[in-house]
Amino acid sequence: MFTKFLNLEMEKQDRIINAAIKEFAQKGYDKASTNEIVKEAEISKGLLFHYFGNKKKMYLFLFDHCTDMIGDEFFKKVDLTERDFFVRIRQAVMIKMDLLNKYPDIFKFIEETYFEESPEVKTELEKKIKQLNDINIGKVYEGIDISKFRDDMDIEKILKIITWTFEKISEEELLQAKLSLTHQIDYQKASLKAEEYFEILIKLFYK
Repeated sequence: MFTKFLNLEMEKQDRIINAAIKEFAQKGYDKASTNEIVKEAEISKGLLFHYFGNKKKMYLFLFDHCTDMIGDEFFKKVDLTERDFFVRIRQAVMIKMDLLNKYPDIFKFIEETYFEESPEVKTELEKKIKQLNDINIGKVYEGIDISKFRDDMDIEKILKIITWTFEKISEEELLQAKLSLTHQIDYQKASLKAEEYFEILIKLFYK
């Protein structure tokens, strides 16, 4: 669908993507201006729509592009041969912190998509986010050593409880960020909170 854009030289692609990330992250979908994007990217508005069709398609392309890029880097770094569940999850948290420091603008854009309320894109975004979370959780949980967990409990239920716990922590951090003026998630605070729950869950569910 975006062949014309993807056939551009990388420097021009990056210029357009960076301009769009900046505009959408700062203003949200409805208030973001394609005029500002083309001005920052140093291209014509006609070319922008030639590459993407319309604002909505560009926005959803940008979401896919950013999440794919972060996901690719994450799974290159995470050691999926590590079979201890909690060691692997702790590792995942540290990698996410490292990627946040490396790509702050991209994370800012992705964070804003979780707060997006525009009816033009909200439904499709929610579907994409759910699919993404389901796929990533499946990959991160794959191949874990279930022998470390207690024998008197259903492993499937244990993993659901752990998943729900960290989903709830994420929801709370997203809500706090949404209510703040900057919409910024305090990842350092979130990882410290996660560590507290790690300790409790290990005592509860490991032998």
